[in-house]
Amino acid sequence: MVRYDPHKWFEHFFDIRGSMVREIFVRVAFCVAWSVLVVYAYRSGFRSIAIPSTLHSLVGVALGLLLVFRTNSAYDRFWEGRKLWGGMVNETRNLIRLAVCHLPPEANLVHRIARLTAAFPYLSMATLRGDTELAKLVAFLPPGDLETVTRAQHPALQVATRITALLVDAHRRKLISDITLQAIDQNVQLLVDYLGGCERIRKTPLPFAYVVHLRRALVMYCFTLPFALVDTFGWATVLDVLLISYIFFGIEEIGVEIEGPFGYDDNDLPLEEICRTIQTNVFALAELGPAAREAMPEGL
Repeated sequence: MVRYDPHKWFEHFFDIRGSMVREIFVRVAFCVAWSVLVVYAYRSGFRSIAIPSTLHSLVGVALGLLLVFRTNSAYDRFWEGRKLWGGMVNETRNLIRLAVCHLPPEANLVHRIARLTAAFPYLSMATLRGDTELAKLVAFLPPGDLETVTRAQHPALQVATRITALLVDAHRRKLISDITLQAIDQNVQLLVDYLGGCERIRKTPLPFAYVVHLRRALVMYCFTLPFALVDTFGWATVLDVLLISYIFFGIEEIGVEIEGPFGYDDNDLPLEEICRTIQTNVFALAELGPAAREAMPEGL
């Protein structure tokens, strides 16, 4: 995620990173090149290629509404993803808080739960991104847990299952009561629910028909626009097409980038930062040693 100060208007005005310029450059360049050909043909005597601008004025309104809906739908997905990860932060804190308070005699058990709890967001991130190299993300897990988790079909779900198994074992040993078991395990259930919500966002893109229709409309509008402008603006049509295509294609590309907020794009959620925050909070609350607290995955 690109960090910026919204109060500083011109600080990032000419930034390329995160601004969609790279992503839409080819499309805009084709539109500009096509407009140059249209204007050249018009100035060379093919006056009949000019068309009235009324149609584009009407279609432009409808296209603008389609783009607004596109970006609103994408931002809803982005914000829901952020809320789900915010809930994951809260529930990991609650889980380890209850474990520390209700399992004081069993320091090793608390530490093991803390490590598994810290591993859950890392493995959730890997699941959402389709990563397969898990060992470096959760190297702070005990060897037995690390091997079991990394070989699991769904590593994050396996972690949640192992946390619940540890709590059930503590209940069998009379270390916690039925009510305490249910209270702590409720946090584990919520973690799984939050991950399920994120998977729903990742695996359910916007309807195909809507996306394809919008893109076809954008292409037809931008590539026929020079014919509607050339009679009025002449060579200035090239600049007009540049501005309009940049705005329209840019808005559409913003929706594409933020509708899947769990990846590596510049405008995606800072999942690595959230995972580090959870790990730091959980390890500190469980009073794990400095070496364990500093065992952050490399490259994150």
